[in-house]
Amino acid sequence: MAEAASQELLLAAAFVSDAQYNRNIPFKTSPEAVRLYYLYNHWIIRTVTYFFIFLNLSLAVFEEPAVYPLPFLVTSLVEVLCLLVFFGRLTHFAKVTLRNVFWKDTKNICIMVAILLSLTDLAIYGVLRIYNVSSIRWSRIVRPIFLINFAESRQIRRAFRSIRNTLPEITYVFLLFMFSLLMFSLMALKLFGERNLQTAEGLPYFRNYLEIVFDLYVLVTTANSPDVMMPAFDFSSWYALFFIAFVIVNTYIFMSLFLAVVYNNYKKHLKNEIRKLAYMKHRKMIEAFNLLKEEEGAQFVVREARWKQLVKLVAPDISNSHRELLLRISDDEQKGFIDKKSFVQLADLLNIQVITLKIRSHPLRQWMPRVYKSAVSQFLRRMVRHRGFVWTYDVIILINAIFIALDEATPYISYAEWVFLALYIIEILLKVYTYESRAFFGKNQFWNWFDTLIIFAALTATILNTTLKSTTKYNSQQILDIVFILRVLRLIRIVDSIQRFRVIMNTLINIVPTMLTFGGLTLVVYCVFAIIGMELFHGKIQFFPANSNAPYALECGNPALKDSLFARGKYCKNNFNNFVSSFIVLMELTVVNQWHVFANGFANVTVQPAKLYFIAFHIVMVIIIVNIFVSFILEAFFVEYSLEKSEVETAIEQKIQELGMGVQEDEFQDEQLLDNMESAEHDLEGEGGTKPQSKGLVFKIASKRYRTVDALLQRMFEAEIPLEDEGPSFEEILNLSPAPAVPRDLTSERAA
Repeated sequence: MAEAASQELLLAAAFVSDAQYNRNIPFKTSPEAVRLYYLYNHWIIRTVTYFFIFLNLSLAVFEEPAVYPLPFLVTSLVEVLCLLVFFGRLTHFAKVTLRNVFWKDTKNICIMVAILLSLTDLAIYGVLRIYNVSSIRWSRIVRPIFLINFAESRQIRRAFRSIRNTLPEITYVFLLFMFSLLMFSLMALKLFGERNLQTAEGLPYFRNYLEIVFDLYVLVTTANSPDVMMPAFDFSSWYALFFIAFVIVNTYIFMSLFLAVVYNNYKKHLKNEIRKLAYMKHRKMIEAFNLLKEEEGAQFVVREARWKQLVKLVAPDISNSHRELLLRISDDEQKGFIDKKSFVQLADLLNIQVITLKIRSHPLRQWMPRVYKSAVSQFLRRMVRHRGFVWTYDVIILINAIFIALDEATPYISYAEWVFLALYIIEILLKVYTYESRAFFGKNQFWNWFDTLIIFAALTATILNTTLKSTTKYNSQQILDIVFILRVLRLIRIVDSIQRFRVIMNTLINIVPTMLTFGGLTLVVYCVFAIIGMELFHGKIQFFPANSNAPYALECGNPALKDSLFARGKYCKNNFNNFVSSFIVLMELTVVNQWHVFANGFANVTVQPAKLYFIAFHIVMVIIIVNIFVSFILEAFFVEYSLEKSEVETAIEQKIQELGMGVQEDEFQDEQLLDNMESAEHDLEGEGGTKPQSKGLVFKIASKRYRTVDALLQRMFEAEIPLEDEGPSFEEILNLSPAPAVPRDLTSERAA
């Protein structure tokens, strides 16, 4: 009986953990499968998986064409090792999920096909290499599949699904845009084709229809403006009207329309994804409740003891005091049990970061009470706590930044640095004197650590540089410059102290995890296009040092580039001769400026249709992915400016205030507060287990920092999604009858 209860608790903890982190893996519920599922989600296992995924992607740096060449045997063995790890991870996933679900899941099939293709290609390439037959590693293009399709990369898959769902609407706009482009190109051919005009390079101007289409497409990106217009404009000023009309219609209207369509459809489809996540999270919590429930009168509840055991399993790192706070919120009337509605909120409660603060007195208050409590001491401490003290040092930082920009060869400027260093050291000493030292250097006090480290590094470097300069004529100016630059970064603190700027800073911090998601998306696109680019353009363009006497060195090693903008611009180092160079070229293409010079240069050394490669990259990266990224940032700013605290956050804050253990934002740096998570010995319960032990213990909701991307997305749309639209309503979810742990309609993780 006890073993069965323990297994039910373990299974319920797995459901709650899935709800907390929005994992929608339909795992088996047998005891062995649940233990394997815990192992599957362990952070070490996931870290190892990511390590081998990126190791597999990085092999392109060491394979031909290589940045750092390694023998084929070494790279092939490493690749086989990576594939074995991927196969083991996939096998582990098959052990914890239902068989019919596993084989219906597209991402599992993709991983297996990618492993099979990689092994086949590796074997064929190895055999051909033995017989000195040249071939290409065509399977390298499938390596990003491992980054996309493993269960850990659900955010990247969600981004790809958003792109896939947005494509139909984008396609209609793109077809209309292409129709406009082709029509304007035809008009340009008729207007300028018979004028015998020439470009600045002496080439025929607008006489080939396909070249006109390409040049006008580049004009849409503004990369060749106004160069493409000048021959016609020089011939007649009236022809400028044609280009003005083209830019208005295609650059300003159609490109804005692309952003509008992408934003609207991205938001719509992402909202549907979040609806599914919200429904699945509630479903997981109901499953956990059904496992632990006991009858209490006319309702089912979870006993307090079981609830505590559950929270210890799901969140073992939180303190006893934090756990008791969550219990007081869930069991508001202290009945000794938690009802279904309160239990379902547990995942949201765990996702809100509550900081436990311990009240400590300043050591000087105990060591030198008369001195510390004297009138002079109290005046100093009031002065340091006053807002004017902060403003004064903000002004000093601004003045110091101006002095750093001035010529330090002037003796007065050089001496002024010692004055500023002395002022900064006085500031730190006064703050340590006023605030308890462990509070001042708490683990969340980033700016205090930053200021202290920068100032003492500057002091050390200045003293060292002065000593060496006076004895050995050595001047490590570069070291001092770096330190000065770091000190200028203190200006960010001034920005963060302004309310409107703080909203922007909060938004930037909030979107960092999602930027990593889009970074993964960009990495996938870059890897695919880099590998294709290396196969198409490898060795076509070479870079030579400035004093090289090699043939055609000025033409990047290829006579086809003679007198071209590519060669005259000295872009020879922008080539596809290895993986790193390819990434740099793709980054430059993403910026868009001069991308047509790259396209024309590589087309000249290969064939003209090679321009399609660069157009395809521009469409995928700039028009689609960058616009989706902009859409997310727009929505994130709307949320930051409009949404207030969530219902769960409000409930936590109310309970903290009811218990008399709250601390306001402006009290957060009081001299007696230490930002230090409590250890297990601190508890909200008194001796009888009923009264709160408030002395020496306070709580505070952390600032608006979201622990997961999913939490930010749900926060983003929770105000706009009506409760009745989230699949079944909340009341219907609460009244769900006990069902199998994995319902048949939950077919795969596709919902996440």
